[in-house]
Amino acid sequence: QVQLVESGGGLVQVGDSLRLSCAASGLTFSSRAVGWFRQAPGKEREFVATISWSGGNTYYADSVKGRFTISKDNAKNTAYLQMNSLKTEDTAIYYCAARKRSFGANLTSRDDYDYWGQGTQVTVSS
Repeated sequence: QVQLVESGGGLVQVGDSLRLSCAASGLTFSSRAVGWFRQAPGKEREFVATISWSGGNTYYADSVKGRFTISKDNAKNTAYLQMNSLKTEDTAIYYCAARKRSFGANLTSRDDYDYWGQGTQVTVSS
């Protein structure tokens, strides 16, 4: 059974940093692309960042480019989202996602992913 478990969310102030983690079981990140998405209240789930199966390619939404960094540690089977210079508009539930198929890069659509975590809340206060 595949499980993705996010952690690291919380309540922070504008300008602060957070690092989200996504621990996987039942599948290996070393051969799969991983993505982060977020959903704010009353809005659709939107793409945030993705990292290719090899880790050599990353792609970000314009709204987070230069502030967020996606990475993965294949030995720990864990993906991360480092979020710096947080803004109030970053407030959302953050979800990690993984593909069932191996490989893949620059995957920005929700339909590209088969497995999802339960989400972790990030609240940025002014």
